[in-house]
Amino acid sequence: MTAPYMPPPAKKSRLGLVLALVIGSLILATIGSAMIAFKGGPKWPDSRPSRSPEAMPQTDAALATYYDQKLSWSPCGSGNECAKLTVPLDYDSPDGRTIKLALLKVPAGDEAIGSLVINPGGPGGSGVGYASYVGTSWPRDLTDNYDIVGFDPRGVGKSAPLKCLSTKQMDELVAADPDPDTRAERDNLDRLVRVFGEGCLKESGELPRHMSTVEVAKDLDVLRQALGEGKLDYFGASYGTLIGATYANMFPTHVGRMVLDGAVDPALSNADLAMQQAGGFETALRAYVADCTKHSKCVLGNDVPTGLARIRGLLAQIEQRPLPTDSSRDLEIGNAYLGIWLPLYVKDYWPSLTRALDEAITKGRGTQLLELADQYVGRGPSSYNDNSMEALYAVNCLDHSDSIPTKQVPKHFAEFEKVSPTFGKAFAFSLSTCAEWPVKSGQVTKAMAAADAPPIVVVGTTRDPATPYQWAVNLADELDSGVLISRDGDGHTGYNSNNSCVDDAINAYLVDGEVPKDGLKCAEE
Repeated sequence: MTAPYMPPPAKKSRLGLVLALVIGSLILATIGSAMIAFKGGPKWPDSRPSRSPEAMPQTDAALATYYDQKLSWSPCGSGNECAKLTVPLDYDSPDGRTIKLALLKVPAGDEAIGSLVINPGGPGGSGVGYASYVGTSWPRDLTDNYDIVGFDPRGVGKSAPLKCLSTKQMDELVAADPDPDTRAERDNLDRLVRVFGEGCLKESGELPRHMSTVEVAKDLDVLRQALGEGKLDYFGASYGTLIGATYANMFPTHVGRMVLDGAVDPALSNADLAMQQAGGFETALRAYVADCTKHSKCVLGNDVPTGLARIRGLLAQIEQRPLPTDSSRDLEIGNAYLGIWLPLYVKDYWPSLTRALDEAITKGRGTQLLELADQYVGRGPSSYNDNSMEALYAVNCLDHSDSIPTKQVPKHFAEFEKVSPTFGKAFAFSLSTCAEWPVKSGQVTKAMAAADAPPIVVVGTTRDPATPYQWAVNLADELDSGVLISRDGDGHTGYNSNNSCVDDAINAYLVDGEVPKDGLKCAEE
């Protein structure tokens, strides 16, 4: 499997999804353009707990059947409610085939001031699962005031799920060398991706042609109106920030309070995304090794250079000879990379990585690294628990049309290894991820200004591996109304990550409409 050039799938941690972010913002249309110029600071005039209902905006008359639908909510366990939203498969042919999107609502603890729609990232993360988790883990100030609504994007989870590969085929792809050394290995990687894409078309028909982020943003606007909201309040994490930014750019006057945490910079090319994410993972790995080597029992030694060298040596050994495990599968090189990457998302997982590396280095066994890799890709004991990996490729390959052939990748090794000596070559091969994908969109990345949108809060974490801090800085600058919050810390995303400065600012924004000061810096706690 090549290293994903966008944030890897929303991974499990703190129940389910390492990627978390907040979004929302509600304004009165008559004062929106005047307030944008402040770029944060003043308290928003329409204090949400006592707000008046927003008028419904004008929408495309050709889509009236979808915009006018009423959701039918029914109990689905633990006090939650579930429903289905009908949307067209192809927005250019709204009278054609339709699909249904799965929704889960966690009703507000008190009388709701509105619905907060959330997405955990991915591409491929389940918003339904995320909402169920958020309802019991986020601050009561937020969940008492909002109905939390999660949705599985088209093709994901329970929303017309994309199907492409058998468990055996997916295992082969995930375990494949992300840094193929020979022409034969490169040809095999091309074959795996080509078979993958052809499998999606064979098993899922036209669906893999209609899973782009632009189409998800259109679904999001249908959902807004079906929820009875004149403005969309939204919380998006990681890839969920790209959904949010795309929505704001397409429907700026429909935006309420929006927070984008662990931001993706939509202006970056495939090459820039891969290069900068490689650097993000290297930075996170160095932070982990520095912490580990402070302890006397760290298997990586006593200093960072030694620790990094031992990890690189271990990966080289596994590439030549996979490690045995307690399961029927060996730890192959693709799994080894994933097993190391996952714990870098959340600092609480660092001890798990230390134990897994100790087992691999001192005992020559890969059980714990394989378990971490399985958690990353959603694999259970006998099959995959979700289709996050399938959705990851399908969405990314629609959103980006600038892949290069695998044979051209080696000429980029030097620049990638400069920013990431450990992972550089693996991330370099993500330049070719979609070269053999059978669906081509021709879509070109671009900056998104979301002109006329109210303040949009963007959160970046300084040592975030998957969405490097600079992406948040860039996005906040590109958005006409972007407001940046910076968290000094480790792990992926900033909200609900044990930083009261970040949490207090976001809670005050979502609940009371108090726009944070642009450039707010939150120290490590």
